[in-house]
Amino acid sequence: MARLTRKQKEALAKIEKGRLYSLDEASVLVKEITSTKFDASVDIAVKLGVDPRKANQMVRGVVSLPHGTGKDMKVLALVTPDKEAEAKEAGADYVGLDEYLDKIKNGWTDVDVIITMPSVMGKLGPLGRVLGPRGLMPNPKTGTVTMDIAKAVTEVKAGKIDFKVDKTGIVHAAIGKASFTADKIAGNANELIQTLLKLKPTAAKGTYVKSIHISSTMSPSVAIDPKVS
Repeated sequence: MARLTRKQKEALAKIEKGRLYSLDEASVLVKEITSTKFDASVDIAVKLGVDPRKANQMVRGVVSLPHGTGKDMKVLALVTPDKEAEAKEAGADYVGLDEYLDKIKNGWTDVDVIITMPSVMGKLGPLGRVLGPRGLMPNPKTGTVTMDIAKAVTEVKAGKIDFKVDKTGIVHAAIGKASFTADKIAGNANELIQTLLKLKPTAAKGTYVKSIHISSTMSPSVAIDPKVS
Protein backbone atom coordinates (compact mmCIF):
# COMPACT_ATOMS: atom_id res chain seq x y z
CA MET A 1 0.00 0.00 0.00
CA ALA A 2 1.35 3.42 -0.93
CA ARG A 3 2.40 5.68 1.92
CA LEU A 4 0.35 8.78 2.56
CA THR A 5 2.03 12.12 2.06
CA ARG A 6 2.08 14.71 4.83
CA LYS A 7 -0.67 16.70 3.12
CA GLN A 8 -2.82 13.59 2.70
CA LYS A 9 -2.44 12.78 6.40
CA GLU A 10 -3.36 16.34 7.34
CA ALA A 11 -6.44 16.19 5.12
CA LEU A 12 -7.60 12.88 6.59
CA ALA A 13 -7.10 14.23 10.12
CA LYS A 14 -9.67 16.95 9.40
CA ILE A 15 -12.36 14.41 8.51
CA GLU A 16 -14.15 12.88 11.49
CA LYS A 17 -14.18 9.13 10.93
CA GLY A 18 -17.66 7.68 10.56
CA ARG A 19 -19.37 11.06 10.56
CA LEU A 20 -22.00 12.01 8.00
CA TYR A 21 -21.73 15.73 7.33
CA SER A 22 -24.43 18.12 6.19
CA LEU A 23 -24.05 19.38 2.63
CA ASP A 24 -23.04 22.83 3.88
CA GLU A 25 -20.44 21.37 6.28
CA ALA A 26 -19.00 19.08 3.60
CA SER A 27 -18.71 21.95 1.12
CA VAL A 28 -16.64 23.94 3.61
CA LEU A 29 -14.52 20.93 4.53
CA VAL A 30 -13.72 19.90 0.94
CA LYS A 31 -12.15 23.32 0.40
CA GLU A 32 -10.07 22.94 3.58
CA ILE A 33 -8.65 19.54 2.59
CA THR A 34 -7.72 20.60 -0.94
CA SER A 35 -4.00 21.23 -1.25
CA THR A 36 -3.31 21.11 -4.99
CA LYS A 37 -1.38 23.97 -6.58
CA PHE A 38 -3.95 24.12 -9.39
CA ASP A 39 -7.66 24.88 -9.13
CA ALA A 40 -8.91 21.39 -8.33
CA SER A 41 -12.20 20.03 -9.60
CA VAL A 42 -14.87 19.26 -7.01
CA ASP A 43 -16.75 16.04 -7.72
CA ILE A 44 -19.79 14.32 -6.28
CA ALA A 45 -20.58 10.60 -6.19
CA VAL A 46 -24.14 9.53 -5.40
CA LYS A 47 -24.80 5.84 -4.80
CA LEU A 48 -28.34 4.95 -5.84
CA GLY A 49 -30.44 1.94 -4.92
CA VAL A 50 -31.11 0.96 -8.52
CA ASP A 51 -30.13 -1.88 -10.82
CA PRO A 52 -28.73 -0.17 -13.94
CA ARG A 53 -28.89 -3.47 -15.84
CA LYS A 54 -32.67 -3.09 -15.92
CA ALA A 55 -34.00 -0.53 -18.39
CA ASN A 56 -36.76 0.57 -16.02
CA GLN A 57 -34.17 1.48 -13.36
CA MET A 58 -31.76 3.46 -15.53
CA VAL A 59 -31.18 6.98 -14.21
CA ARG A 60 -29.98 9.52 -16.74
CA GLY A 61 -30.60 13.20 -17.22
CA VAL A 62 -29.30 16.73 -17.41
CA VAL A 63 -28.97 19.51 -14.88
CA SER A 64 -28.06 23.18 -15.17
CA LEU A 65 -25.70 23.96 -12.31
CA PRO A 66 -26.69 27.39 -10.94
CA HIS A 67 -23.07 28.45 -10.49
CA GLY A 68 -21.60 26.77 -13.57
CA THR A 69 -18.90 24.13 -13.66
CA GLY A 70 -15.94 26.47 -13.42
CA LYS A 71 -14.61 24.86 -16.57
CA ASP A 72 -14.56 26.35 -20.03
CA MET A 73 -16.45 23.63 -21.84
CA LYS A 74 -15.20 22.97 -25.36
CA VAL A 75 -18.21 22.55 -27.62
CA LEU A 76 -18.23 21.04 -31.11
CA ALA A 77 -21.31 21.85 -33.19
CA LEU A 78 -21.75 19.36 -36.02
CA VAL A 79 -24.20 21.24 -38.19
CA THR A 80 -25.16 21.93 -41.79
CA PRO A 81 -23.94 25.21 -43.37
CA ASP A 82 -27.22 27.02 -42.68
CA LYS A 83 -26.72 26.52 -38.93
CA GLU A 84 -23.03 27.43 -38.71
CA ALA A 85 -23.52 31.15 -37.99
CA GLU A 86 -26.02 30.34 -35.23
CA ALA A 87 -23.58 27.95 -33.56
CA LYS A 88 -20.65 30.39 -33.78
CA GLU A 89 -22.65 33.28 -32.35
CA ALA A 90 -23.74 31.11 -29.42
CA GLY A 91 -20.09 30.41 -28.57
CA ALA A 92 -19.34 26.97 -30.02
CA ASP A 93 -15.58 26.38 -30.13
CA TYR A 94 -15.64 24.25 -33.27
CA VAL A 95 -18.28 24.44 -35.99
CA GLY A 96 -18.58 22.36 -39.14
CA LEU A 97 -19.48 18.89 -40.31
CA ASP A 98 -17.60 16.64 -42.71
CA GLU A 99 -14.13 17.94 -41.81
CA TYR A 100 -14.77 17.24 -38.11
CA LEU A 101 -16.32 13.84 -38.83
CA ASP A 102 -13.08 12.96 -40.59
CA LYS A 103 -11.01 14.22 -37.66
CA ILE A 104 -13.05 12.10 -35.23
CA LYS A 105 -12.59 9.04 -37.47
CA ASN A 106 -8.86 9.62 -37.11
CA GLY A 107 -9.11 9.73 -33.30
CA TRP A 108 -9.63 13.42 -32.53
CA THR A 109 -11.90 13.92 -29.49
CA ASP A 110 -10.52 17.11 -27.91
CA VAL A 111 -13.95 18.43 -26.90
CA ASP A 112 -16.22 18.16 -23.87
CA VAL A 113 -19.61 18.16 -25.60
CA ILE A 114 -20.85 17.53 -29.14
CA ILE A 115 -24.09 19.17 -30.25
CA THR A 116 -25.75 18.26 -33.51
CA MET A 117 -29.00 18.16 -35.50
CA PRO A 118 -31.38 15.21 -36.00
CA SER A 119 -30.51 15.08 -39.71
CA VAL A 120 -26.82 14.62 -38.92
CA MET A 121 -27.17 11.73 -36.44
CA GLY A 122 -27.04 9.17 -39.24
CA LYS A 123 -23.48 10.23 -40.01
CA LEU A 124 -22.48 9.87 -36.34
CA GLY A 125 -23.67 6.26 -36.03
CA PRO A 126 -20.45 4.74 -37.42
CA LEU A 127 -18.43 6.81 -34.91
CA GLY A 128 -20.14 5.26 -31.89
CA ARG A 129 -17.07 3.22 -30.97
CA VAL A 130 -15.03 6.39 -30.72
CA LEU A 131 -17.59 8.71 -29.12
CA GLY A 132 -19.53 6.28 -26.92
CA PRO A 133 -16.78 5.29 -24.46
CA ARG A 134 -15.85 8.96 -24.05
CA GLY A 135 -19.40 10.03 -23.32
CA LEU A 136 -19.45 12.28 -26.37
CA MET A 137 -22.26 10.74 -28.42
CA PRO A 138 -25.07 13.31 -28.77
CA ASN A 139 -28.44 12.25 -27.41
CA PRO A 140 -31.89 13.86 -27.71
CA LYS A 141 -32.53 13.10 -24.02
CA THR A 142 -29.65 15.35 -22.99
CA GLY A 143 -30.58 18.13 -25.39
CA THR A 144 -27.52 17.66 -27.57
CA VAL A 145 -29.53 16.59 -30.64
CA THR A 146 -31.74 19.54 -31.48
CA MET A 147 -32.67 22.11 -34.09
CA ASP A 148 -32.20 24.90 -31.53
CA ILE A 149 -28.42 24.85 -31.75
CA ALA A 150 -27.96 28.27 -30.16
CA LYS A 151 -29.90 27.32 -27.04
CA ALA A 152 -28.05 24.04 -26.65
CA VAL A 153 -24.61 25.67 -26.96
CA THR A 154 -25.53 28.50 -24.58
CA GLU A 155 -26.80 26.09 -21.91
CA VAL A 156 -23.66 23.95 -22.03
CA LYS A 157 -21.45 27.01 -21.78
CA ALA A 158 -23.50 28.23 -18.80
CA GLY A 159 -23.11 25.01 -16.78
CA LYS A 160 -25.50 22.41 -18.12
CA ILE A 161 -24.15 18.89 -17.64
CA ASP A 162 -25.50 15.43 -18.33
CA PHE A 163 -25.14 12.45 -16.02
CA LYS A 164 -25.81 8.73 -16.11
CA VAL A 165 -25.72 6.07 -13.43
CA ASP A 166 -22.82 3.67 -14.02
CA LYS A 167 -22.96 -0.12 -13.84
CA THR A 168 -22.29 -0.04 -10.08
CA GLY A 169 -25.25 2.26 -9.41
CA ILE A 170 -23.21 5.43 -8.88
CA VAL A 171 -23.69 8.83 -10.50
CA HIS A 172 -20.42 10.77 -10.81
CA ALA A 173 -20.36 14.45 -11.75
CA ALA A 174 -18.08 17.47 -11.55
CA ILE A 175 -19.92 20.22 -9.67
CA GLY A 176 -17.39 23.02 -9.58
CA LYS A 177 -13.90 24.07 -8.59
CA ALA A 178 -12.11 24.35 -5.26
CA SER A 179 -11.91 28.10 -5.84
CA PHE A 180 -15.71 28.31 -5.62
CA THR A 181 -17.19 29.52 -2.35
CA ALA A 182 -18.63 26.78 -0.15
CA ASP A 183 -22.11 28.17 -0.83
CA LYS A 184 -21.66 27.72 -4.58
CA ILE A 185 -20.35 24.18 -4.17
CA ALA A 186 -23.31 23.31 -1.95
CA GLY A 187 -25.74 24.99 -4.34
CA ASN A 188 -24.49 23.02 -7.33
CA ALA A 189 -24.44 19.76 -5.38
CA ASN A 190 -27.97 20.31 -4.11
CA GLU A 191 -29.24 21.05 -7.63
CA LEU A 192 -27.89 17.70 -8.86
CA ILE A 193 -29.22 15.81 -5.85
CA GLN A 194 -32.70 17.29 -6.23
CA THR A 195 -32.67 16.40 -9.92
CA LEU A 196 -31.75 12.80 -9.08
CA LEU A 197 -34.61 12.62 -6.58
CA LYS A 198 -37.07 13.74 -9.25
CA LEU A 199 -35.76 11.02 -11.56
CA LYS A 200 -36.32 8.15 -9.10
CA PRO A 201 -37.57 5.18 -11.15
CA THR A 202 -40.90 3.78 -10.00
CA ALA A 203 -39.34 0.32 -10.21
CA ALA A 204 -36.65 1.20 -7.66
CA LYS A 205 -37.42 -0.34 -4.28
CA GLY A 206 -35.96 0.34 -0.87
CA THR A 207 -33.56 3.19 -0.12
CA TYR A 208 -33.03 5.29 -3.24
CA VAL A 209 -30.11 7.53 -2.21
CA LYS A 210 -27.76 5.22 -0.34
CA SER A 211 -24.74 7.47 0.05
CA ILE A 212 -23.30 10.80 -1.11
CA HIS A 213 -19.64 11.77 -1.14
CA ILE A 214 -17.86 14.86 -2.40
CA SER A 215 -14.15 15.26 -2.99
CA SER A 216 -11.70 17.37 -4.90
CA THR A 217 -8.87 16.26 -7.16
CA MET A 218 -6.49 14.11 -5.08
CA SER A 219 -8.38 14.77 -1.80
CA PRO A 220 -10.10 12.23 0.44
CA SER A 221 -13.88 12.06 0.12
CA VAL A 222 -16.31 13.57 2.61
CA ALA A 223 -19.46 11.59 3.40
CA ILE A 224 -22.74 13.51 3.35
CA ASP A 225 -25.85 12.43 5.23
CA PRO A 226 -28.21 11.31 2.42
CA LYS A 227 -31.19 12.11 4.67
CA VAL A 228 -30.43 15.83 4.52
CA SER A 229 -30.72 15.83 0.74
